[in-house]
Amino acid sequence: MIYLSQFTFPDIEVEYDFIMGLKRTCYDTVYPFQVLSKHGLRQFDFETITILYGGNGSGKSTALNVMAEKLGLSRDTLYNRSNFFEDYTRLCGYQTESGVRPHKGRIITSDDVFDFMLDLRTINEGVDHRRETLLDEYMDMKYSHFQMRSLEDYERLKKVNSARRKTQSKYVREYNMDNVREHSNGESAFAYFTDKITENGLFLLDEPENSLSPERQRELVQFIGDAARFYACQFVIATHSPFLLSMKGTKIYDLDEEPVDVKRWTQLENVRAYYDFFMEHAAEFERG
Repeated sequence: MIYLSQFTFPDIEVEYDFIMGLKRTCYDTVYPFQVLSKHGLRQFDFETITILYGGNGSGKSTALNVMAEKLGLSRDTLYNRSNFFEDYTRLCGYQTESGVRPHKGRIITSDDVFDFMLDLRTINEGVDHRRETLLDEYMDMKYSHFQMRSLEDYERLKKVNSARRKTQSKYVREYNMDNVREHSNGESAFAYFTDKITENGLFLLDEPENSLSPERQRELVQFIGDAARFYACQFVIATHSPFLLSMKGTKIYDLDEEPVDVKRWTQLENVRAYYDFFMEHAAEFERG
């Protein structure tokens, strides 16, 4: 499914006119001006899955943030918005497929995933600490010689009776919140994507391979492919992961080229470097 068919950015002349029209010239930066235009980037034409490839500083993350801002997509964490972001996005434009609107739209960044993993770890640490406290409490209640002397002692009496009737594990489960299953970082990151990516949506993913092992990256490739094929999702992905770049039917923009060009994944410099490295060591792999 294609919801977003085209997105345009201001060219270098339009940017120059804006910057020269500023009343003050004491700004340290006019970001995101002069980031994408220096690569000759004027517009993207999208497929169901479109990939923005490039090294650090190529502008692929900037392009995603600009598109998300212009389209009003949901996001979970703040980003480097700068004083000129609204000015820049006003100069951008986009086209959608006639009469076709996504039910949902979201940008997912590495910061979103990282914050989610931190939150999950904090919850688990809190639950584990509570569990340890309850284990100590259980032993104290079970073998205490408590006698109720007033109504103020009623709640303690209930816990004493509960400890005497129940096993240690049942007592802890009764008074502890349900534990949140603690995943590895890769499992947690993958779970974040599968939770946020829903059917009939437009999703912008900024380097989703971060925090994912090669095995998890391949699972994400399968998930994205299924979401696009069966659940009417469209994706724009900034990445330099060879696993994601190799997805079938994708359109890849190489932002390291000036001007920006469309390439096959096997033509990309990063992928070629991997290929050359493994070919040099092919004999070692064959020996096992």
